[in-house]
Amino acid sequence: MCGIIGILGQDPAAPRLVEALKRLEYRGYDSAGVAVLESGALARRRAAGKIRNLEAELSASPLAGISGIGHTRWATHGAPTTANAHPHATDKVAIVHNGIIENFRKLREALVKAGRKFESETDSEVIAHLVSAGLEQGQTPEQAVTGAVKQLEGAFAIACLFAGHEDVLIGARKGSPLVVGLADDEAFLGSDAIAVSPFTTRVIYLEEGDVAVLGRGKTKIIDAGDAVVERPVTVFSGGAAAVEKGNHRHFMQKEIYEQPETTGRTIARYVNAFDERVEMPDLDGVDLTADSAVLIGCGTAHYAGRVAEYWLEQVGGVAVETDIASEFRYRKPAFGKSAFSVFVSQSGETADTLAALRYCKENGLKTLAVVNVPESTMWREADARLPTLAGPEIGVASTKAFTAQLSALAALSIAVGRAKNAISEQEERRLVRALMEAPRLIADALGAEPQIEKIAQEISTARDVLYLGRGVHYPIALEGALKLKEISYIHAEGYAAGELKHGPIALIDEETPVVVVAPHDGLFEKSLSNMQEVHARGGKLVLITDEAGAAAAGDIAKHVIITPTCDPFIAPLVYSVPIQLLAYLTAVHKGTDVDQPRNLAKSVTVE
Repeated sequence: MCGIIGILGQDPAAPRLVEALKRLEYRGYDSAGVAVLESGALARRRAAGKIRNLEAELSASPLAGISGIGHTRWATHGAPTTANAHPHATDKVAIVHNGIIENFRKLREALVKAGRKFESETDSEVIAHLVSAGLEQGQTPEQAVTGAVKQLEGAFAIACLFAGHEDVLIGARKGSPLVVGLADDEAFLGSDAIAVSPFTTRVIYLEEGDVAVLGRGKTKIIDAGDAVVERPVTVFSGGAAAVEKGNHRHFMQKEIYEQPETTGRTIARYVNAFDERVEMPDLDGVDLTADSAVLIGCGTAHYAGRVAEYWLEQVGGVAVETDIASEFRYRKPAFGKSAFSVFVSQSGETADTLAALRYCKENGLKTLAVVNVPESTMWREADARLPTLAGPEIGVASTKAFTAQLSALAALSIAVGRAKNAISEQEERRLVRALMEAPRLIADALGAEPQIEKIAQEISTARDVLYLGRGVHYPIALEGALKLKEISYIHAEGYAAGELKHGPIALIDEETPVVVVAPHDGLFEKSLSNMQEVHARGGKLVLITDEAGAAAAGDIAKHVIITPTCDPFIAPLVYSVPIQLLAYLTAVHKGTDVDQPRNLAKSVTVE
C-alpha cells in the first residue's frame, strides 16, 4: 500500500507533495521521492528511509515547479535504495507506481533489446520506458499511457508527469486504488482520499481499468473499453476515519477491495521477481530444514495456519501441526527434535497466541511471527518475523489481513521447500510465477460482487448455513462460516466435505443453504459426489468454482459463483474473495453492524 500523490497546482508543488506523503505514512514505507516540472523539464529528489530524509534533500536542493508527483515506497522489486525509490523517469516522463507488474521481465528484456537503459532493479521502471517509447514515436501523453497500460499484466495504480506538458497529469488503475481530486483551477491524483484531502473535498474514485487525463480544472476519464465516461463526484467531510472509508459503505468492504494491493505488496516483499525465487534472509536462525513445524493462531489467523499446513507439507516436505492458541499450552505438547514454530496474528497482541509463543521459546523452539503490526509485542518477542504489510485493518472481521497472512505463508512454504530440496528450482519458479498472479486474479474475483449480492439476499433469510471444502479449501470453508457468523449472526459451520455423511448430512433440508468451495482441481470429482448428496436431499447448493468446475457440475447447484481459473497453489487466496463478499453482503441485507459486530473486538488481549 505505497502512497501516491500528483498535483497540477498554482503554488510550489514540492512542499504540498511532502505534506500529502506525510498523511500516507501510516501505510508504511522505506523510501520516498518527488518529481516536478521546472521550466518544462523533469527534476527529481529521492531518498531512502523516512520522509525527513527527503525533506533534507529538498532543503539542500529545492524544487520550484508547481506540477509534480510523489511517492512513498515499500521495497518490493529491488532493495530500499535511492536508485530504486520512485519516481522513475526518462527525459520525457516520470512515473510513480503501486502494485506488481507480472510481465515486467518480458517487457524489460524487449526494451533493453531496443536499446533502452534501466537505472533501477524495480518492475516499475518498465512503465516509464514504455510510455517514453510511445512519446518518442510521436504519440500524445494520453496515447502513450493508454498504449503502455494495455501491455501491463498485474494489479497497479500509476501516475505520470510529462516533460514539456505543464498542464497534463495522467493516472491509471487496475486492481489498486486511485482517486482524482478536483478543484477550480487545480487537479490531483492520490492513492486514496487522505492524500488529496489537504487540497480538496471533491474526489472521483476511479473504477477498474480507468485512465484519468487531468488538466487544471478539467478531467477526462477513459474506461477499460476505451470509451470516454463520466464518474460520480463524491464530496467528503469529517475526520480521517470518514475519509479512509472512501466511497465504500463500510470499512470491511473497502478492505476487501484493497486485497489486490495488499497481497501484491506482501508477495513482493518475499519474491525476487527477476530470478523468480523466494528470498527470506532475515529469519534469525530459524532452521527451514527442520523436520517439523508448529503453526499457532486464533480465529481467522488459525485458519490461515490451516491453509499453510497443506502448503508446508505438500510444497515444503515438513511435518506440520496446527493448533488453536487457546488450547495449545494446556495440553502440554511434545515437540520433535528438530522443529520451529510459527505464530499468526494480525495485531501481534493476541493474548493466547502470545502465551503460546512464550511457551515455545521456553521449550527451546525458534519462533517466527507472521504479524501485521510492526513493533507489537509478538513482533518484538519472536526470534524472527514475517510482516504481512496489509496496512491498518479497521473492520473487526479480518479480510485483507487474512489474505496477506496467506501470501506470507505461501512464500514461507516455497522457501522451506527449497531449503529441504523438496522442490526443484524449476518448481520454485513455477510457484513464484503463480504467486505473483494472485493480486490480478483477486481483482478479477471482485467482479463477481453483483452476482453474489443476489445470492446474499436469499441467504440473509436462512437460519443455518453449511460450508464444505476439500483439501486446502477445507480451511477456506471454515473461514467462510466464521465470517458469516461474525457479521450476520447467522449460525454457520464449516466441514471437510468428506465428513458430510458422518453426521452433518442430518442437517440438510430445503431451507439450508450449503456453500461448496470447489475449484476444478484433483479433488473436484469427490466434491461433486458430496454435492450430489446434498442435492438429493433438497439442500440449496451455492457452488464457488471456476468455469471448468461450473461446466462439470451442470445444473446441480442452485447458484454458481464463477471465480477466475488459477493455479491450485494460489486458489485459497483467490477463493477468499467470494466467501468474504458473501458474508459481507448477507450482513448488509440483514442490517447488522458490519464493521463493529456485537460482542467482538479487533484485538483480543485477554485470555
